[in-house]
Amino acid sequence: MFQPDKYKKKDRQYIFDFIKAHPFATFVIKGKELLATHIPILIKGDPHKFMLYGHIAQANEQYPHLEDGLEGILIFHGAQAYVSSSWYKEVNISTWDYSAVHVNVKLKLQSREELVQSLKELVWHFEKEQKDPIYYEDLPQEMIDDHLPLITGFWCEPIKVQAIAKLHQGFEKDDIQSVTRHLEERGDALSSELSKNIKKEHGTGN
Repeated sequence: MFQPDKYKKKDRQYIFDFIKAHPFATFVIKGKELLATHIPILIKGDPHKFMLYGHIAQANEQYPHLEDGLEGILIFHGAQAYVSSSWYKEVNISTWDYSAVHVNVKLKLQSREELVQSLKELVWHFEKEQKDPIYYEDLPQEMIDDHLPLITGFWCEPIKVQAIAKLHQGFEKDDIQSVTRHLEERGDALSSELSKNIKKEHGTGN
């Protein structure tokens, strides 16, 4: 990952919380060519020692290449948006603000029992806030039995972790206020979230 020093995020708590908040990741491995899939990835452990895990369909072109010890990269994406130079007090260059975490990992395939437990945790994680949640245990057993043979789960042991948050560090207060205001005026969720991230980075409140 290209990481200018002023944008690097080294705090392990920040990285841990970022992954938890942005679980839909890009999973990249090397087969006959570079292969990528977009999947939910969960994290367990603590900021200083954690494990990641997920699963893919066996119909996925990545599946034949999965094996213990295979290296891959998980990319977790935060809010991002274009920032126009017209928003600055003085003439400057347009840019793009964003945040992301890259985790280089080694894979270990899950047993059927581990996969079932992982699926229970995955469904619980995303269903628990629903008004009428349907948990893994609520699904018909026949549906589960039909589904399980078609997917493969895996653990992802981190071997390198990098994080970046490019949030207009080094800009003056007036420009920060202008950028965040313009982002909010766009009215879309990503721009609004990015505005919040910029304000938090610069300690300018909500």
